[in-house]
Amino acid sequence: MNDKTTKKTFYLPDLGEGLPDAEIVEWMVKPGESIKLDEPMVSMETAKAVVELPSPFSGKVLRVSGGAGDVITTGAWLVEMELDMSQPQRAEAQDTGHAHGGGHAAPPPEQTPIAPANAAPVANVPTGAEAVAKQPEPVETKSADAGTVVGAMQSSDAVRSETASSVGGARAMPAVRALAKKLGVDLSRVAPTGADGTVTMADVKTAASGSGFSRDPAPRATSAAVAYAPPATRSPAMPTPSASRNEPVRATAARDTDEPIRGVRRNMVRVMSQAHAEVVPTTLMDDADLHAWSPGEDIMARLIRALVHAAAAEPGLNAWLNAKEGTLRRHSRVDVGIAVDSPEGLFVPALRNCDRLDPQGVRAELNRLRDGVKNRSLPPEDLTGYTIMLSNFGVFAGKYATPIVVPPCVCILGAGRLHHAIVPVLGGMETHRMMPLSLSFDHRAVTGGEAARFLRVMIDDLQRAR
Repeated sequence: MNDKTTKKTFYLPDLGEGLPDAEIVEWMVKPGESIKLDEPMVSMETAKAVVELPSPFSGKVLRVSGGAGDVITTGAWLVEMELDMSQPQRAEAQDTGHAHGGGHAAPPPEQTPIAPANAAPVANVPTGAEAVAKQPEPVETKSADAGTVVGAMQSSDAVRSETASSVGGARAMPAVRALAKKLGVDLSRVAPTGADGTVTMADVKTAASGSGFSRDPAPRATSAAVAYAPPATRSPAMPTPSASRNEPVRATAARDTDEPIRGVRRNMVRVMSQAHAEVVPTTLMDDADLHAWSPGEDIMARLIRALVHAAAAEPGLNAWLNAKEGTLRRHSRVDVGIAVDSPEGLFVPALRNCDRLDPQGVRAELNRLRDGVKNRSLPPEDLTGYTIMLSNFGVFAGKYATPIVVPPCVCILGAGRLHHAIVPVLGGMETHRMMPLSLSFDHRAVTGGEAARFLRVMIDDLQRAR
């Protein structure tokens, strides 16, 4: 066979709808080494997750396009391989689910590549602002009720393998390996506590704090600290901010140096820049009197219920605006994107079908999403498609804010820090607990009257006893 039939070039697929690049975390194979079809080849970190790419061929690795920490553009060449025709190969017409965003970047030098069978480009894959306008979006966290003021990113079901692999004598998930690199932890010296000898997030954090470097396989109690979300709540009603004695171990950022912005934060720069350029924001602020609440009320469950009622009354705020096409889609479902602050940056997982969930169902889903953010293990479908946004920033500080509306959504509700206020009542004065609310909306799609009525319905529902 000639070189054109024995050499193949694999291009970085679109690991998230519209995401333009990904960062190399770790290669599982080196140039000169052989690898079989679908064996773990490289871990890549996107704005959404750490994704493990399997080998697209069986053969010897000739060259790779970069090392750990390098950012590779979607569609650019990632690895060049020489096929081993004695090993299983994927049929030319077989679909692997690998999607490429647009045309390929420059090929590796000294070779005219032949596009691999699994590199069939997807026609008209949206990128940048177009992707946000056409694709669903993100969601959030658990009883920690974490939140920040902003957020949205896209993702897809492109190549994704979230299974633990054994590299360098340590078995760990891709996200765990990525965290270990950021914290400077040698996984081969960490005592695993996970199933089948797998190193967990808690193991890495324990090691980073100065302990846990024994290879003793005896199980240890895992740390209660959360890596990507604030710790557990004091009660269902009052979440504990992450700035506490239970604060998770975080990588120490370099000071007085210019560092590249990567991963989640790099995508946040893009998304926030787009939102600032496109949206015409306006914010209404008011307070809800929670005096009628029973002890132990779940704040997030009540907020989400109030959003559902308000969306039914004013469906124009539970909508997507496509300004380019001049259309507004009012949704029958209510999928709430909940902004989650983490050491890695902002995540926005989506709490689905809130109009069908009871309080217990809401809490169960929030817990699941919180754990997914913590472990960077949420599937792409949980990070897309929300129809309205919620930020519970008051768990940290602040009464009022101007939350950022991220297209195609037209509305975000911010809940501030609960406080007590003197309230006049018949016959005197009383002290009531108050919840500050900040409703930002895109004035291109929503009138002031619609926004005010939406907020009024929310306040009325929050002020009910049950």
